[in-house]
Amino acid sequence: IGMTEQDMINLALEENFAAAVVVDTADIVCDPIFRPCCEENLCGQYGVNYTCPPDCGTPEEMEQKIKSHKRALVLQTIWEIPDMSDTAATKPAKKAHNAAQLRLAKKFRESGVPGFLVGASGCALCSPCHLKNGEPCPHPLERYSCMSAYCVFVQKLAERCGIDYDCGPGLLAFFGMYVFN
Repeated sequence: IGMTEQDMINLALEENFAAAVVVDTADIVCDPIFRPCCEENLCGQYGVNYTCPPDCGTPEEMEQKIKSHKRALVLQTIWEIPDMSDTAATKPAKKAHNAAQLRLAKKFRESGVPGFLVGASGCALCSPCHLKNGEPCPHPLERYSCMSAYCVFVQKLAERCGIDYDCGPGLLAFFGMYVFN
């Protein structure tokens, strides 16, 4: 039969997520105003990663991908990082967040809950991404785009879920989702 939404939440909490909340995808606010965050290319993945703009799709296509499914498990991790611009601290935290999401997604799929991930950063399954060499993606089912690529208004999503977006001084939260039916 697969697993219930409560089973999914319990698995996420066992995986050390600080919060795990299921929402209707209709309640997820996407706003193309966030696409320039990707275009600034602060992460260095713009145009060189299948899961990042412009290759992942337009803001409208990305929103439609989420809204074509009914539910999303919103996931949050919290890290002791005083300065969010400290990439030496944020990069490993995002990597750990996404690794935990990948482990969860595998368990969900194996339990009969197909879906897809939205990461705290773009896909890093291959380094560099095969796009760089003009090769097809070897992980089309596992790859994931970030919340910014989907233009998700993360602060509004956190509020909708009853999750703190701003966790206080010295703490930084990362968000992701598993989108399913």
